[in-house]
Amino acid sequence: MSRQIYNQRPLTPDDWDEVAEIYLEGIETRQATFETKVPGWDQWDMGHHQFARLVLTDDNELKGWAALSRVSAREVYAGVGEVSVYVRSTSRGKGFGRVLLEALIEEAERNGIWTLQASIFRKNEVSLQLHSKSGFRTVGYRERIAKLDGTWHDTVLLERRSSIVGLV
Repeated sequence: MSRQIYNQRPLTPDDWDEVAEIYLEGIETRQATFETKVPGWDQWDMGHHQFARLVLTDDNELKGWAALSRVSAREVYAGVGEVSVYVRSTSRGKGFGRVLLEALIEEAERNGIWTLQASIFRKNEVSLQLHSKSGFRTVGYRERIAKLDGTWHDTVLLERRSSIVGLV
């Protein structure tokens, strides 16, 4: 029996239930986000670009998702986006995060994004390595930037500059 090849495609509202499940798994790790609950579709939709919203399926199961949000409403930052990548807990360590992040980078560049940034918990070594392998560099650390469950946490700020967008 041959194995089905993964399929990367745009995230749609019909995907929301599964996307929300994966997002909740990330929340529960207490290493992926300061959020403590999954927003509804409308709130999530308003907080993200209409482009660069991706899901990855394999064997007819949604394995993960990635999306891009604005870092600022100011026009001068229109080409700067913040990256989110989440992979289903049972699918981690299989390369799905890398596929999603690379596809997100390509989609961002097709839409004029010249800088991608990510703010990652300092203790989330897997995510830090994933971003590093995809060309992100550490810009700095934000110590005790926010509390989660009453405990201060540090984040690492990373960025990736496009080699094709914003050069002129």
